[in-house]
Formats: sequence, structure tokens, C-alpha cells
Amino acid sequence: MAENETWGIIKETPYWIAVNKPTGMIVERNPFESPSLEEVIEQHLAVKRKSSFLGIVHRLDKVTSGVILMAKKKSALKHLNQQFQDRSIEKVYWTVVTGVPKVQEGFLSNWLSKDQKQKRAIVSNTKIDGAKQAQLKFRVLASRGEQALLEVELLTGRYHQIRAQLAAYGHPILGDFKYQSDANEYSKTIALHARKLTFVDPQKGRRLTLTAALPKDTWWGPYLEQFQP
Repeated sequence: MAENETWGIIKETPYWIAVNKPTGMIVERNPFESPSLEEVIEQHLAVKRKSSFLGIVHRLDKVTSGVILMAKKKSALKHLNQQFQDRSIEKVYWTVVTGVPKVQEGFLSNWLSKDQKQKRAIVSNTKIDGAKQAQLKFRVLASRGEQALLEVELLTGRYHQIRAQLAAYGHPILGDFKYQSDANEYSKTIALHARKLTFVDPQKGRRLTLTAALPKDTWWGPYLEQFQP
């Protein structure tokens, strides 16, 4: 599977494969929506071996781009799942938000519950029934007018956490109509990108970081020259 216009392989080993997921694509196979990232990677693996294993380690929202890691062996899936369960995996996101935060670095801690009907997270500053604590750190990487590029480190992994917490903080993600931002023509994508994923390689036992290149679209255009290798 060679890199094409929308996505490509970040790194592949006999034990796992990491790819840069484009916006607008779901991760797991779904009978009502195709192709999924899972299906595309299975097709890639089938070129070398007709019968191959592929395990989903984690997920990204359809509207979010960035690094996705999948296991090619059951032993690797078990190893990686345990790292996610232990919260030893570091997840760093980049996002473009409306407005520029007053501080260069910040910490957000809220309680999140899920509105099943509306499929959105509800933010509360106090604990309520069914809510889970959500925490993240952010820092401002750059700003342009009334927009800012933030780096966000997730300390917990909750449903729509970054989207909901930043909106509640007064800086919704560009394009995210579900959380108060003006979506206009970009209702199928938002300016949220899973930039880095740090984990222990199940095969070699060494900690490594994978980085996903920024998408070449409207949201990220002003920052490509400055931050893209």
C-alpha cells in the first residue's frame, strides 16, 4: 500500500502497522459505510498473505485525522491493549481553535457524560451521575488572527473529550458544528489531528514515537510550511 493523496503508511513491522487516517473515514468495518480504514489495511495485507490477522487497538472519530495503530499479531494486540488499559501510551493531538487562549500553557479538568441521543459529550465542572473525569494539557504553538494552533496531550481518554472540553473552555475547534463552532462548508471534517503516539514496541520492547504528517487542506494550510517536515 503506497501513500496516496489522502493517507499512507507511517511505519509497518511484522507485528503492527501505523497509518495516517484521513478525515471522513471510519476506523472499523461498518455494513452501512465503506470503505473503512480496517478494510483498506486488510486489502493491503492480503497482497502479501491471503489469510492475515488485523486487530483494532484504538480509534479516532470519523472527522478526525492522524496516526492509527493496528496489530498484525494476536500477541501484539494483547500487548498494545494492555498499554492503553494502563494509560502508558501517550497521545498528542494538534488542533486549530477559534480565539487565542490567554495562557500559553494550560490544564483542563472537567466531568464528561454522554448524550446518547445527540451523540455528543456534556461537560460539567462538578461530578454528576454517570459522568467521568476528563483531563488534558494544552499549549499554544502558533496563532493567526483570531485562531490558534494548539498541541493537546490527553491525560484521560473520554468520548469527544478534546472537542467538548475546548468548546467549554471558550475555544471550539474549527469546523466542529456539534460543539458550537461555525462549520459552514466544512461540516464533514474538523481541525483535529492525532499528531503523535508514543508506545512500547511489542516486538523490540523499546519505546518509540510515531508522528503523522498534517493534512494538506484548508485547516492546516497556514501551518504546513512552519511545522511540516
